[in-house]
Amino acid sequence: MDNDHQSNYKLSKTEKKFLRKQIKARHTLLRHEGIETVSYATQSLVVANGGLGNGVSRNHLLPVLEKCGLVDCLLMPPNKPYAFVRYRTTQESKKAYVALNGREIVDDLGQKIILYLNFVEKAQWKELGLQALPPGLIVVEESISSEDEKLLLESINWTENTDNQNVQKSLKHRRVKHFGYEFRYDINNVDRDKPLIGGLPDVCDSILEKWLKEGYIKQKPDQLTVNQYEPGHGIPPHIDTHSAFEDEIISLSLGAEIVMDFKHPDGVTVPVMLPRRSLLVMTGESRYLWTHGITPRKFDTIQASESHKSGIITSDAGDLTLSKRGIRTSFTFRKVRQTPCNCNYPWVCDSQRKETQPSFPESDKEASQLEQEYVHRVYEEIAGHFSSTRHTPWPHIVEFLKALPSGSIVADVGCGNGKYLGINKELYMIGCDRSQNLVDICRERQFQAFVCDALAVPVRSGACDACISIAVAHHFATAERRVAALQELVRLLRPGGKALIYVWAMEQEYNKQKSKYLRGNRISHGKKEEGSLDSSVQGLCVEQMPVVDSQDLVCSVPSSCDFQEEGCNSRKIRNSKLSIHTNRTSFHSQDLLVPWHLKGNPGKEKPVEPFGSVGSQDPRPVFHRYYHVFCEGELEAACLTLSNVSILQSYYDQGNWCVILQKV
Repeated sequence: MDNDHQSNYKLSKTEKKFLRKQIKARHTLLRHEGIETVSYATQSLVVANGGLGNGVSRNHLLPVLEKCGLVDCLLMPPNKPYAFVRYRTTQESKKAYVALNGREIVDDLGQKIILYLNFVEKAQWKELGLQALPPGLIVVEESISSEDEKLLLESINWTENTDNQNVQKSLKHRRVKHFGYEFRYDINNVDRDKPLIGGLPDVCDSILEKWLKEGYIKQKPDQLTVNQYEPGHGIPPHIDTHSAFEDEIISLSLGAEIVMDFKHPDGVTVPVMLPRRSLLVMTGESRYLWTHGITPRKFDTIQASESHKSGIITSDAGDLTLSKRGIRTSFTFRKVRQTPCNCNYPWVCDSQRKETQPSFPESDKEASQLEQEYVHRVYEEIAGHFSSTRHTPWPHIVEFLKALPSGSIVADVGCGNGKYLGINKELYMIGCDRSQNLVDICRERQFQAFVCDALAVPVRSGACDACISIAVAHHFATAERRVAALQELVRLLRPGGKALIYVWAMEQEYNKQKSKYLRGNRISHGKKEEGSLDSSVQGLCVEQMPVVDSQDLVCSVPSSCDFQEEGCNSRKIRNSKLSIHTNRTSFHSQDLLVPWHLKGNPGKEKPVEPFGSVGSQDPRPVFHRYYHVFCEGELEAACLTLSNVSILQSYYDQGNWCVILQKV
């Protein structure tokens, strides 16, 4: 409906509903994207719900727009739920505004969506500068013939039983076979003393010899992993274990094309198109330092121009569209390493790290030692930097505190820098934390806080009207210690008193919505607090995670991987090392170490040599904090084991599981 005519007659109920939706779309664009719409007609329109991020391709949207006039330009920014269109004349754009506003179309996934159009001064999109492929990475198009592709695919019999020629596994979202050597997911490595009988398939010999002769590879591989992926499945970002394989990692894409994302530890992400029958070769920095992964989705954002087949997917919004994924089979060839890795990236190299990763604790004593080293000591060291990134209170926690009666006595157990201690001036709040440096920060802010362990708070039983425990329980290393921490909260409460508990969630994508933690794929530099309550600044991927059989899992998430297996294991594996998480990615293990890159001047904290420190290669020390991320229902189940407690509410809040309980 044209703005000029809206006031000339009374709007119908349907028109009022549409107008509300259009205004909401306008406000959303301004609030989240900074796009200002105008109330007068121009040549340019922003089309809400008509973007690549909504599953609408250029080939789908452009014909709809062209029915209203000549389109000068259609800009479709990558991963955004809107597009910009500029018509040749203002009259044509006004026609589109009237004809298409509120119109229902079917997107490329077959889902119905409604378009909402608003005028803008200019159709423009800020493009990123030209990017280069990660150093050491090459993509060779048409590396084999279609006949060879057919032979390779036919050589893999997915219906046969596992025999002594190779190892076949059926994983949750793909099928995988190993040749030459089995990659053992329980140790993230191969057993060099137990090669598989038969070696690599014979059909591979001539192809590998051809690649050697043409100079694409410099050594003949002796290990092959074949994975088959259905559309919608992806590969978690990872680096192949340094100690397992030599420098060259090569992957052949068969059956379908795919976009693979390469990410540098500094946060730079480079999307790379891998066409069907193309060969990806990773050496040097791209093999040892950059993570590689594939986002799970059924469509990829690709260049619309047919001349662009492989390489970097640019951010040219005028040349982007969607490509439907097909069934992709990857042949990943590697050379098993016989000597320790001596690469130039020791801070991500498992062969060169001075210390080994800690194992899952098997006793209360081991759990206490793990927490001392990878929780207490770390927060003592990073307190200043950590506090600078923890300044924005979370709305639901503020709501809980402001709803408490005036004069209530409230304990914040694990108060950190005290950002919740001053929310409601009508309450008597006390804070406690295991870190002396964080408690000192609270005191500098004139808050009442003291040092103690959350398992033994020196406050009289029944003294508190309410307690909050925000991002604390997930730092305890056994289920028994986590329950004990919850029971200590209940002890502090008077009958009828309430406690609010937040823990980090395994599910960082819930109800088809990614948490802020996953969406914050750029480094915050300590200026903005985003993501989960415990989102740290920058990630550092080291090696793959241990896996147990699916029947052993209490909680699991989808996972798939081209070059190595990654999985979710919630059950503790005897003598298994804790995995190191890659920040801003989904979790694939419940018990893990999360990197914290110390930045700026740590102030009074005296730096020590942390596990996984980058040392002289990088001035930013890297610390690792232990976490147990909670699966859906796990926090409630733990609360139900407590005595004299009822659960008033449980909910999910931006990557965290939350419970409000009451002492009865």
